[in-house]
Amino acid sequence: MFEIQFSTPLILCILIPLFFFILSKLSKKNQQSSTSTTTPLPKSYPIIGSFLSLIENKDRFAQWTSDILLSTPNLTFTLHWGFGRRYIFTANPSNVEHVLKSNFDNYEKGQAFNSTMRDFLGNGIFNTDGDKWKFQRQVAVHEFNTRSLRKFVETVVDSEISDRLIPMLERAACDRNVLNLQDVLQRFGFDNICKIAFGYDPGLLTPSLPDAEFTAAFENAMRFSTRRFNAITPYSWKIKRALNIGSEKQLRNYINQVRGFSRQIIKEKKQNGGYTESVDLLSRFLSSGEVDEELAIDIVISVILAGRDTTSSALSWFFWLVSKNPDVEMKLMEEIKEISKDDHELGYDEVKGMVYTHASLCESMRLHPPVPVDAKAAVKDDVLPDGTKVRKGERVMYHPYAMGRVEKVWGRDWAEFRPERWLEREEGDQGKWRFVNKDSYTYPVFQAGPRICLGKEMSFLQMKKIVAAVLRRYRVVPALEGGKEPVMRMSLTARMQDGFPVRIEHRN
Repeated sequence: MFEIQFSTPLILCILIPLFFFILSKLSKKNQQSSTSTTTPLPKSYPIIGSFLSLIENKDRFAQWTSDILLSTPNLTFTLHWGFGRRYIFTANPSNVEHVLKSNFDNYEKGQAFNSTMRDFLGNGIFNTDGDKWKFQRQVAVHEFNTRSLRKFVETVVDSEISDRLIPMLERAACDRNVLNLQDVLQRFGFDNICKIAFGYDPGLLTPSLPDAEFTAAFENAMRFSTRRFNAITPYSWKIKRALNIGSEKQLRNYINQVRGFSRQIIKEKKQNGGYTESVDLLSRFLSSGEVDEELAIDIVISVILAGRDTTSSALSWFFWLVSKNPDVEMKLMEEIKEISKDDHELGYDEVKGMVYTHASLCESMRLHPPVPVDAKAAVKDDVLPDGTKVRKGERVMYHPYAMGRVEKVWGRDWAEFRPERWLEREEGDQGKWRFVNKDSYTYPVFQAGPRICLGKEMSFLQMKKIVAAVLRRYRVVPALEGGKEPVMRMSLTARMQDGFPVRIEHRN
């Protein structure tokens, strides 16, 4: 979302000469500051703010802003984005709690976000505030908490694992092929979330690894929508939208495909007897009588957007960390063998008992949160608990990636992958671990407060089932050239830049 792109030639004609002038005058000062042992606050210039620093660090935005935050005394700094825009970054748990809970009503998605994403997300739950959001949240909470949905999700996940994921990994193990595990997990995630949301199966994880039309349209609609955030000024994409030209014309076509497909799904459900026999989310919302067809589509598109990449991102980094920590892998195997006595896919209660696996996933997401940076906009002027002033309309960017690296919170060994930091021994029983949750404002990987992620339990259910199914059969061995660490590239989620090439080896 925060990659910087040049999209307006007229603006470039004005700014490029200014850039070269500033660089020629201040290059020596910049070189001196770059040799500092700590990451300095980025320099800010008239009009363009810290745009030069943003350009320089566009490929490592989360890491760069994290380094700055960790070098500040109160874990907060203000970035001058340019053209009068200020973004306040924070890794301070008190500030995060203030924004996400204590002063919740003053911090919203905000008009800038709403208008940028409205064409794609409509009035869905992830793109609304106030009463509209509260109403959708109440409807969604009811549906997500039903036992029948949990059973449906469990069935969908088990089917995708046994019928597609395991056969694909088995072929790779037998043929000794290198597999892009990140791509495989993304396909798994999209198949899953589409079945849960629509009752539709894209079949992306079938042996031919196809690209379904709906999937491509959804991917492109998301990509072109988020490009709007990267524009130097919002006027550029709004002008193109009004004229229906360039990237905005393409975006409109992709959105029409996504929404047209959704309407066709609804039409087919009506022809097949309505929604009462179906348990997917679209059918649930429509049969409840609480929402009309267009709003149901908005909500489901938001659900797909939230679920399509977050789980695959979390699991890609998890399997990489496990491969580098054989002691953790051994303990995971001990737990999996104890719980799964035979080859059946684990049920809900069995998965719930995977305490060490749960801790390992939390520890992995501490180091590599699927959404490294998130934001809220101030409705009116405010002061954060650490004294930072926030003006009306300014965005406060809370930073889970940086928060997982705060030494005062996680200790001097914060850089180590150590699931035990989430566990303690049960009193009187030295053989059992008990999971110890962290304050959600210190660990806001699933957000926190009233907007905490509705799919959190669903995500853990899915991830633990995948981990158990894969690790009890196979070893995942990274095949990165020279044993390099994957490079994180941030868009909406933290992906591995060049995928995650692995070799799959039989466990026995």
